[in-house]
Amino acid sequence: MTPVLELRGITKRFPGVLANDHIDLTLEKGEIHALLGENGAGKTTLMNILYGLYQPDEGDIFINGKKIEVHSPTDAIHAGVGMVHQHFMLIPVFTVTENVMLGDESVKTGGVLDRQSAATRIREISQSFGLAVEPAVLVEDLPVGVQQRVEIIKLLYREADILILDEPTAVLTPQEANELFKIMRSLTKRGKSIIFITHKLREVLDAADRITVIRRGKMVGTTTPKQANQSKLASMMVGRDVELTIDKKGAKPGAAVLKVDKLSVVDAREHITVNSVSFDVRAGEVLGIAGVQGNGQTELVEALTGLSPASEGRVELLGENISHASPRRITELGSAHIPEDRQRDGLVLPFPVADNLVLNTYYLEPYSQGVLLQQEQILETARTRIKNYDIRTPSAETSVGSLSGGNQQKVIVARELSRPVKLVIASQPTRGLDVGSIEYIHNLLIEQRDSGVALLLVSSELDEIMQLSDRIAVMYRGEIIDVLNAKDANKEKIGLLMAGVRDDKGIKGKRSKKS
Repeated sequence: MTPVLELRGITKRFPGVLANDHIDLTLEKGEIHALLGENGAGKTTLMNILYGLYQPDEGDIFINGKKIEVHSPTDAIHAGVGMVHQHFMLIPVFTVTENVMLGDESVKTGGVLDRQSAATRIREISQSFGLAVEPAVLVEDLPVGVQQRVEIIKLLYREADILILDEPTAVLTPQEANELFKIMRSLTKRGKSIIFITHKLREVLDAADRITVIRRGKMVGTTTPKQANQSKLASMMVGRDVELTIDKKGAKPGAAVLKVDKLSVVDAREHITVNSVSFDVRAGEVLGIAGVQGNGQTELVEALTGLSPASEGRVELLGENISHASPRRITELGSAHIPEDRQRDGLVLPFPVADNLVLNTYYLEPYSQGVLLQQEQILETARTRIKNYDIRTPSAETSVGSLSGGNQQKVIVARELSRPVKLVIASQPTRGLDVGSIEYIHNLLIEQRDSGVALLLVSSELDEIMQLSDRIAVMYRGEIIDVLNAKDANKEKIGLLMAGVRDDKGIKGKRSKKS
């Protein structure tokens, strides 16, 4: 039987990078084919070629046995290929109907948009595939999981038979992810075929019919969930055996190191992003903050680290009020910060690795005498940290921007944890890293906890939160709606809380503007 899609010898080069190296891939009718690999492995590049966003340097694309040329997304759509990107392409102030019609508008006599016919068709698609979306609702009023359904409806509206889903669960709760997998099965039963891009091992085993692993631009192999397990897939992704679980002892929490009392943050649009949040983090414990990205976690961390001001409330570090302290003062008190966006907030990309390894201490001896930097001492320290933290770099004088994402993260971790600290604030510490680098950083964080350091872990990866945390606070629309002992927590309960559902008060309301 002819595959609905065949990629033969796809090769794509960027300056200094071979992103795709002669990749072959087939997709059968009614199949969910997972494309698995670490971030930067070349998965999305390959799919961007199929969708016409990039042009291959070599290789051919066949749909239903016929060779096609795909020079743009329009060509891909005409060939029956659609793509849901990791970051949704929706206009919040438009209705579902208006978003779905955009770029494929139907008009009535006189050039008036035919919203009614489009809405009727959207209802038919929604009912046929179990998508449960109301055409007249504004997109900004929809939960993230339903917004993703709108993206899928856009593809079905354009009669796509091959659907590419790029990291589709990245912004979903566990329950929403399970609903998505049901929808994917509904789609394949109706003859659609799906390529599912991810780096999450558990998901491919749950959702896929076949799994192809890509490592450093090359196809490592293809397997099935029946033939594979998480350990085997991790080894294929990284090229070595990986320990997927953390062996940690029970916590022995001491006194509170960080105290947060009724902290609120208001953004530039006068929206409350953090709403009267209170918690503490004790020595020798990990407090994890779980939640779908975009529920105030970023703004909370920025307020705790002095990067943005709080509008109300009080923050104490080791008894000192740091509510309006500078990042330098907070650092000097013994706080380490692993930021959510390593390139924006953690590194100076054109600077050498050596300089980035002392960004928070360069003004102190032995790195500085008066206004003069002591370059030899900076280089000597850098060489030691590069060795101790296994940073893969040609030299200490190499630009940090030229390193891989995993090694950039190791530079930040080495800088922050190579000095005596009392508190570590780690925000999305393993985002975009392969499973080997995740294993390494998880072990370092637990070492800090076991040495008596207080850790505040903010992550949208629920597996990471559950593995590392001793207590778990769940954040939803700017509020902490519950704090659980990690031993008593399970994915279902946390997932419901991440969606704003709790036993006593049901679903929380929307964020309000500052009164």
